[in-house]
Amino acid sequence: MAKLKPFTMPKWGIEMSEGTIAEWMVAENAPFEKGTVLTLIETDKITNEVEAEAPGRFVRILAKAGETLPVGTLLAVLSDGAEASAAEIEAVIAGFKPVDSSFDPDGDEAVPPPPPAAAQPPVQAAIPDGVAISPVARARALEAGIDVAGLRGSGDGGRITAQDVDQAARPEATPTLAGPYALAPDTGAFASPMARRLSAIHQVPLDGIHGSGPRGRIRKADVLARVERNQPTPAAKAAAGGVTVTPMTSMRRTIARRLTEAKSSIPHFYVRRRVRADRLLALRAAAQGKRPSVNDYLIKACALALVEVPKLNIQVHGHDIHSFGSADIAVAVATEKGLVTPIITHADDRSVADISAVMGALAQRARAGKLKPEEFNGGSFSLSNLGGFGVEQFDAIINPPQGAILAVGAARPEPIDEDGAIRIVPVFHLSLSCDHRAIDGADAGQFLAALANLIEHPELL
Repeated sequence: MAKLKPFTMPKWGIEMSEGTIAEWMVAENAPFEKGTVLTLIETDKITNEVEAEAPGRFVRILAKAGETLPVGTLLAVLSDGAEASAAEIEAVIAGFKPVDSSFDPDGDEAVPPPPPAAAQPPVQAAIPDGVAISPVARARALEAGIDVAGLRGSGDGGRITAQDVDQAARPEATPTLAGPYALAPDTGAFASPMARRLSAIHQVPLDGIHGSGPRGRIRKADVLARVERNQPTPAAKAAAGGVTVTPMTSMRRTIARRLTEAKSSIPHFYVRRRVRADRLLALRAAAQGKRPSVNDYLIKACALALVEVPKLNIQVHGHDIHSFGSADIAVAVATEKGLVTPIITHADDRSVADISAVMGALAQRARAGKLKPEEFNGGSFSLSNLGGFGVEQFDAIINPPQGAILAVGAARPEPIDEDGAIRIVPVFHLSLSCDHRAIDGADAGQFLAALANLIEHPELL
């Protein structure tokens, strides 16, 4: 007898509430060994490989590639390698109970809102044992009080799916009679009744259409072919302002949600400053071997400035401020799927060369979607540098729960005052976004002063 167990949507990180099955790497009933990559799960920021903990096989795969499902959802039934009967598999599916993995970002526990006073709980319909029904369909049927006894399942082997339950829960639509279809004016064309109706609906004259039916009769296919030819080409649609609609990915939806919450709930204020960059650029040019990037030097400078002004080295959690003893810098990295912020931990204790090596590896994994949750969750400060795109200055949105983020533009030649003389040197435009709930303007000013001193005297790095 096979040992069966459920294979569920994993949970990586406290804020993960759902995942998308990017791809199944093994087929149903195909044996695999320990360490085999079973599936790729895409979360809001990464794509993780789920490896087999022991040899076995999937005797039933329930979820399809591309589906986005909550944490704890039953994805497949896993066997120790032996084959299992359909009854054994259905018993595991029917007896599966998902774990409550809901997450409330504003509290310690997820507490559902109380129902309205006038609302009455739906009647719970019992589902007999042995009914072939998916876990999601079972939950929806119980919630809506749907009797599944009379439902005809559309899944494999007559299994009742969530779509079948949703269809049964819909109220019956009352048909509305719109009257007969209008026919095209009789111009003497030899056409079938359906061809005449389509001619009227699509406003396609029957004159000039060569009929493919007996004795040249115009048929349905002839009218539809003329309708298709009359459609504008993709180039014409684009020229006319055509719009391509692309659904947001899971990562993009998460970015949109988090940044909308940050901008609407965090009182941002901005402190800006110009900083000469010529000495830092000269120090970098004189470096031997593989040169760190300008961003690597800025990461080190931010870390040391945070140690000097620790009031910005914080996270804000509700009414509590969490202060950190080391500077963990989250660095914005652009990927094909959206913005990711891998974290350089203990950046204040690392050399610029070490920061460069670690940042290069993190950026590579970020673009490949293979960051571990601990490599992008947390951080005490963020750095966003768009200088590589020629952007001179911009303001960034705070990455909660952090308290501040620094935006850096490209170094551009500008005049500065040096001991009464005007010189033209490369200059950075820095913009610091701060959470006014926890950081005051004086704190932000002190941080920028410390940062400017480090950048203008890079030997301190």
